[in-house]
Amino acid sequence: MKDLSSYSKKVIELDEIERIYKTETYDDLCGVVSDLIKEERLLPVKSSGGNGKNPTLYKKYKILEKNADNSELLDEINYKLSIKLSVEYYKKHIDKYKEHREYILKLSDFITNEQHLLSEPVSMNERSFQIWGREKFLQKEGGKTIVKNLGMELEELNFYDTSEPLAYYSKSKETPQKILIIENKDTYYTIRRHLIGGGENILGEDISTLIYGGGKNINKAFNDYKISVEDYVSDSRNTILYFGDLDYEGIVIYEGLYKLFSKEYDMIPFIKGYKKMIDKAKAESICLPKTKEGQNKNISEIFLREFDKEYRNEIEKMLKDGYYIPQEIVNITDL
Repeated sequence: MKDLSSYSKKVIELDEIERIYKTETYDDLCGVVSDLIKEERLLPVKSSGGNGKNPTLYKKYKILEKNADNSELLDEINYKLSIKLSVEYYKKHIDKYKEHREYILKLSDFITNEQHLLSEPVSMNERSFQIWGREKFLQKEGGKTIVKNLGMELEELNFYDTSEPLAYYSKSKETPQKILIIENKDTYYTIRRHLIGGGENILGEDISTLIYGGGKNINKAFNDYKISVEDYVSDSRNTILYFGDLDYEGIVIYEGLYKLFSKEYDMIPFIKGYKKMIDKAKAESICLPKTKEGQNKNISEIFLREFDKEYRNEIEKMLKDGYYIPQEIVNITDL
């Protein structure tokens, strides 16, 4: 069979294989490709997709070096890498080792010479730069895969995730106080503007601090609550209220925060805010929007049990009928 040594590129398209080997039928082409793969001359590029025929062939193939002498690389894998790394995967996948070699050697060197640095936790990007000189290597550039291939758990690198800093506004630093977490940005700015303008309370509730929640990513941000806010905001004597959209997703967000905070803080929904949403929708006969598709509807009693029977029934009926009330129904004229 002809070889591909005259083909200068490292990746070859199926049409080129057909041209080089002058196959007359599709079965002949399938046979050629099959033989080249068995001889370890070609490796399918699966991301290129199939050609839609039966049997399916991939549209592109990587050309492998013929009879490559990998003895030096195997010696490196077996005898020069840190003994704390598992090398079995790369012994069986030399091509992957060639691809990842630069980064494997840096990790091995770090573990051999700088392992003491792992005793102190740092952020993911800081650890990534410390080991590879690339701050995003763990997060976005395949670092996690290489670490896994080497038999390590990510936890062994002793890094922590970082979240966006919490945005909050306080009109008072006295403790204990009531803190209101607001799901959506527009409502956060509306209520903040109300307080800055001299508003004494929010719908009759004396609120000292507002925190912008930011929607469904809120749990990650609030995992770092104590180091993201000042001591008067994190005081365990404070009461935390939550105010969001009146839909499944908003309720799921509240219940997740409740599980995170309720052991240390008194946490409840902002009942007066939710009642205002329901009352306004009814009084003005507002045509409510349909519930967004794909929402997690797995809610429990944690949210609903805080409402009296009348409002609980209203909420349950609305959800069952497939509607929701956005938080933005409440504006500055309602406060």
